[in-house]
Amino acid sequence: MPANDRFRLDGRIALVTGASSGIGAAIAEGFAAAGAHVVLAARREDRLAALAARLAADGGRATCVTLDVADPHSIARAFDAAERAAGLIDVVVNNAGIAEPRRFLKTTRESRDRVMTTNFTGAWVVCQEAARRLEAAKRPGSIVNVASVLGLGVGPGYASYAASKSALIQLTRTLAVEFVPLRIRVNAIAPGWFVSEMNAEYFASPAGLAHVARMPAARTGELHELVGPALLLASEAGSYVNGVVLPVDGAHSVALI
Repeated sequence: MPANDRFRLDGRIALVTGASSGIGAAIAEGFAAAGAHVVLAARREDRLAALAARLAADGGRATCVTLDVADPHSIARAFDAAERAAGLIDVVVNNAGIAEPRRFLKTTRESRDRVMTTNFTGAWVVCQEAARRLEAAKRPGSIVNVASVLGLGVGPGYASYAASKSALIQLTRTLAVEFVPLRIRVNAIAPGWFVSEMNAEYFASPAGLAHVARMPAARTGELHELVGPALLLASEAGSYVNGVVLPVDGAHSVALI
């Protein structure tokens, strides 16, 4: 197979959680362009429908399913609906996530639990649902978890978020080893700072602009810069890559600043 063709996802059914905006939407667009039938999953159905229409206009294939990763029953229903519409899911991108930044002593139990449930427990259940179905069908697959550089290093005000993403990183490594007999690879990308709905106001502020100026790259990432790394991990181009956490952060996670 030519090297470029190994990055293709033709014939693959790829579930992307949190696909209604930001990183999830960008990865979904990239996967559709690479030939996958993309299952767009999130709570905001109107956003999913709009994205599906854009993908179809560009010649892509997409199915929309309503999914709340905080609800295990919603996850099972979403997989059922996706299978009826598109077939067995053999690529998963666990992207759904939230951040509620505040200092540790100001973090409430409710906030901590929301962040952990969405960012870690939800991804756990999605991995479990996907792997059980692939095992039953005796089919290989690939799981890409969207972690964060805050799962590798820390910053003040992000105790819950950093804990949830570091837990997701350790889950990724564990499943990579456990799923070898199932022929399911599990990897993660760890994005640095990308402007999204969650942080756009901050990065437009004086404090945010000063933060960006201190970064090694002196800029935030652009969403399309996450597509190539995700494609590598999801496709046959990364067929011997397993258990890796790939920072996509302009050297942020390795700089002492």
